[in-house]
Amino acid sequence: MAVATLRSVLRCEILLPLFETCRLRDLLCFSSSVDAAAAVCGTASPDPHFMVEYLVNSCGFSPSEAAKFSKPLAHLRSTEKPDAVVNFMRSQGFDGAGIRKVISLRPIYLCCNVEKNLAPKFQFLRDLGLSESDIVDAILKNNAILRHDLHRSFVPKLEMWESLLGSRELVLKHLKKTGRFFFCSVENTLHPNLKFLRDECGIPEERVSLFLRSDPRFISRKPTSFRALVARADELGIPRQSRMFVWTLDVLHKVSKERFEAKIELMRSFGWSESEFSSAVGKAPTFLSMSLDMVRKKMEFFINVVGCTPSFIASQPNLLIFSLQKRVIPRFRVTEMLKLKGLWTRRCKFVWILCFSDTKFMEKFVLPHKEHAPELLDILRDAGTCKGNDTFHLASEDEEGLS
Repeated sequence: MAVATLRSVLRCEILLPLFETCRLRDLLCFSSSVDAAAAVCGTASPDPHFMVEYLVNSCGFSPSEAAKFSKPLAHLRSTEKPDAVVNFMRSQGFDGAGIRKVISLRPIYLCCNVEKNLAPKFQFLRDLGLSESDIVDAILKNNAILRHDLHRSFVPKLEMWESLLGSRELVLKHLKKTGRFFFCSVENTLHPNLKFLRDECGIPEERVSLFLRSDPRFISRKPTSFRALVARADELGIPRQSRMFVWTLDVLHKVSKERFEAKIELMRSFGWSESEFSSAVGKAPTFLSMSLDMVRKKMEFFINVVGCTPSFIASQPNLLIFSLQKRVIPRFRVTEMLKLKGLWTRRCKFVWILCFSDTKFMEKFVLPHKEHAPELLDILRDAGTCKGNDTFHLASEDEEGLS
């Protein structure tokens, strides 16, 4: 009897707290439900799709775009925060297209606290010396500025890139013009890649740093992807100690394997061997970045019009870098006109004339013949390379052939 009584007491002592806990939980849940319902009734639109309408009416998205970008915002019960963010961005120089781009990249930006999150970052960028338009460009290129902590993330990376590139001005220049490099992980990406280039590839840090000043993006690839990039350059037979090795890595970083293979097939159709292709890449890797159509047009012009052999072009691949419309064709027409008028007294081959600076070409082949062949200036003006008082527009790289 005593044992049964003890068991009954223990059972009550155990079950009573559980009962009270469950009761308390039910009361809390009920209270929360009531509060939530009251909040909805008080501040939210009765339409569950009010954020879709907001993105259409306030930001200019299409209905289908708004439906897509409103999904991460489904928890919002009013447009108070989105209104504040949109109005703030407009006040900072963003136009409608810029605001839509930022929202489309990360809709949750519409939930930011303007005073605590956004305003200090804009002020910090102004303090660095960036203008309003500079800040807009920087954020459109690196929207992560809006979500990363200012002091724990942005400032340390600014200091790291400043030491790597050599100056803060250069970092800010790339921040305005270059995307997807500034916020890559220092510990997991930058340090491993730099160490790999230095220790395993034998490339001095000074050379890497010098290259990064012109393009910091390729070093921000994940280490496994970066090693695969180096392997592709190795397959071309380009020595790692060559000064063109890093340039080749940068070009391969921008060119997919599919486009690379298509370029090989194109050059093979002109008679290039694999060794000629590899040699050409090692001397002028930039031609890999050009569209297939532009490379084809240049090869056909040099072979069919100028009279170069494919092997000669492979040995002098810089010929493919020059702009066809602004340098190659105009200069060819000038030399042909000089020959026609009997004014060609030099034995310099046309392909070497392409390497002359604009000023030197004008001084040696155009200005001395202004009286007897005034049409030479017309040829250059028609190409858009000669402007005003016989000044010459630099067109050493193909401006219409990159893709």
